[in-house]
Amino acid sequence: MIEVRTAEKKSEWDKFIKSFKESNFLQSWDFYEFHASRGNKVVRRLFEKDGKIVGAYAGVVEDAKRGRFLAIAGGPILDWKDKTLIKKIFADIKEQGEKTNCVFVRVRPQLELSENSLKLFKELGLKKAPMYLSVEYAGILNLGKSEEEILKNASQGFRRKLRKAEKNDIKIETSTDYKIAKEFYELEVAHAKRQGYVAFSKTFLEKQFKAFMENDEAIVYIAKKDGEILAENFMIFYGDEASYHYGVSTDLGTKYSAAPLLHMEAMEEARKRGISRYNLWGIVGLDEKKHRFYGVSEFKRSFGCEEFKYTPAHDMILKKSKYLLNKTVETARKKIRHV
Repeated sequence: MIEVRTAEKKSEWDKFIKSFKESNFLQSWDFYEFHASRGNKVVRRLFEKDGKIVGAYAGVVEDAKRGRFLAIAGGPILDWKDKTLIKKIFADIKEQGEKTNCVFVRVRPQLELSENSLKLFKELGLKKAPMYLSVEYAGILNLGKSEEEILKNASQGFRRKLRKAEKNDIKIETSTDYKIAKEFYELEVAHAKRQGYVAFSKTFLEKQFKAFMENDEAIVYIAKKDGEILAENFMIFYGDEASYHYGVSTDLGTKYSAAPLLHMEAMEEARKRGISRYNLWGIVGLDEKKHRFYGVSEFKRSFGCEEFKYTPAHDMILKKSKYLLNKTVETARKKIRHV
């Protein structure tokens, strides 16, 4: 008999989530503390069998104008071979979606893309989502390899940039004070203007930095030359994964090739924490040259990373007529934004 309850203890939650090597901060307790701090409804559910936790998922209710939905990124966390547990969890997901008056539930699991994963979601009655929910195609480095091995597998261009950065006498500093979000935001605004994307608000960044930094799960890496900031990376360390969550740079940062040094420093910290996976996050296909993330994808590939495809976001439709409107809007938006 599988019993279900709402999670109330951070320690209990994180212990279970971290016991799965594929998990990352997307299902961490603190990520949903961040969502709650923004006034969003948060759902955290635990599944027990014979007194032992066997499954979990966390989600946030998003009040989009086109229709309210429950977003479950990086979850649920469970043994995907247990068909009974899968059915129980997805029945509960449906129930929570209905309780929170959602038009649909969007799920993007930590499950490698395969014919079997697509078949499973089809059997569960879910449809492939018109828009992504978190990264679906990632560049990942194995930190079980030494720094020398990683550099050997990196591109010649990457190694050249790293040598250039070292010759330019770039200094790396770190911060675990969430108030650095103000500085990060100011850099991001200028970066977004140059790159043509919409920047996060200062409040959004500050609340997210605070949620992770208060529990030693995040560090901002800062590259400087002659006291001037060149680039900053916001890294999250959770479970067995170090995640490159946000990165910003100045024109000078590009000129002096600061970014590679930031990543090498973060990898060293991850190793100290016993973490074996460095997730560079989103990349796009080699043939997607019109995609707005194509350039940054090429940079990430220069690390010599392995390419990993998650099972893409799928939707559990709860209110069909309203969902069709959402699907139309999202399909058009995806085309316009080239994502």
